[in-house]
Amino acid sequence: MHLLCAGAAKGVVEALATDFERETGASLGATFGAVGAMKERLDAGTPCDVIVLTAVLIDALAADGRVDAAAVRRLGEVPTGVAVRVGDATPAIGDADALRASFRNAPAIYFPDPERATAGIHFIGVLRRLGIHDEVAARLRPHPNGATAMRALAASGEPGAVGCTQVTEIRYTPGVTEVGALPEGFELRAMYAAAPLCASVEPAAARVLVEWLGGGRSHALRIAGGFEI
Repeated sequence: MHLLCAGAAKGVVEALATDFERETGASLGATFGAVGAMKERLDAGTPCDVIVLTAVLIDALAADGRVDAAAVRRLGEVPTGVAVRVGDATPAIGDADALRASFRNAPAIYFPDPERATAGIHFIGVLRRLGIHDEVAARLRPHPNGATAMRALAASGEPGAVGCTQVTEIRYTPGVTEVGALPEGFELRAMYAAAPLCASVEPAAARVLVEWLGGGRSHALRIAGGFEI
């Protein structure tokens, strides 16, 4: 069974995968990445039984009759946050001035795709609103998705480097630690949802997976992972 999944939900999926395969007998093949990249894969015809995207995109797929609208389940909202390497000093990010100074002082800034990733698109807007985009442009380190950005931050060896992506991707990446969510006026909370494809070749298992992702089976996992339910 094929899953296309926004990176924000990777930790939840991986925590459930073994039990799901054992209890359903289905073999789960999951692809994770930026929301835009997952939607592009779906549109290009990549096999898919279940998809996890922002709720806005899932609702659009339901309106087009591509996913089962009655089976859609919301996972919760995920804030976008700031990260540093484990052991590094924690920068102040509580307001615009603190956030601006922290990004200005960072030798490198890791973040997801500014064209396809929800958090990456938002982050570029934050830098522009802070008036420092051009100033820090040479230190920007974009990556295909938040998970790869956080892994790169962890492996960077650059004291004082920072990252910005959804807090779920920060929390499931070893070697980085969450500083906190972006402050008021710059925050982003993206609602995520899961849905089975109407064209699924494993419809029963697909509906079970969606129920697990958006139901009681994963409730504690989602909260621990950074979803706001």
